[in-house]
Amino acid sequence: MVFDFNFVKEAFPIILMAVPMTLFLAVTSMLIGLVIGLIIALIRIYKVPVLRRIAEIYVSFIRGTPLVVQIYLAYYALPYEIVKIANDWGAGWTEKSLPSTLYAIVAFSLNASGYLSEAIRSALESVDAGQMEAAYSIGMTRMQGMIRIVIPQALIVALPNFGNLFLGLIKGTSIAFMISVREIMAVSVIEASVGYDFVETYLMAAIIYLAICFIFERLFKVIESNLKAHRAEITA
Repeated sequence: MVFDFNFVKEAFPIILMAVPMTLFLAVTSMLIGLVIGLIIALIRIYKVPVLRRIAEIYVSFIRGTPLVVQIYLAYYALPYEIVKIANDWGAGWTEKSLPSTLYAIVAFSLNASGYLSEAIRSALESVDAGQMEAAYSIGMTRMQGMIRIVIPQALIVALPNFGNLFLGLIKGTSIAFMISVREIMAVSVIEASVGYDFVETYLMAAIIYLAICFIFERLFKVIESNLKAHRAEITA
């Protein structure tokens, strides 16, 4: 097998153009997952009746089933339900009315929320209970204490896990091509099938994923260092 450098020169810029879609999927899903994960974590920490049990089942399902199964469930089950609800309101939609990107974001967000909820829960529980007691003693409400005292401290603890989960999410978006989302892997598959240059194409995709993950890994380390330095200044 001869490595085709001419093909690499032509295909690499094309594959590179799919990076924004990959980042859009990962960042959007991470943000939505953080919100859902925080809600689930608080439900479990404060042992909210009924909701706590539902949250436990939800997390077990997300953590116990493959991401590929979840994305297929989102792609094949959600369109029917969304179209049915929309048409009840006279929208006149079909299963093709909504983009595949939407279903990918739903699947990735729900998947991320299951793992993030555990990271958030363990981080919140790592904060000394006396912190909330101190907040109450100066007249803060539970919400104010959580936002101003507990969550900032828990963020420092949770950040390494957040970073690992985000990197995993970036790599996980590669299966979005299975539902026709044109991210890095989808464009790579298309380019590879033209001239059957599979080795060259997938090597380029691997290099792009590696570069993206390296950049974000360094970014998370910088943020973590800054947060720790800021915390040290406050407690000094």
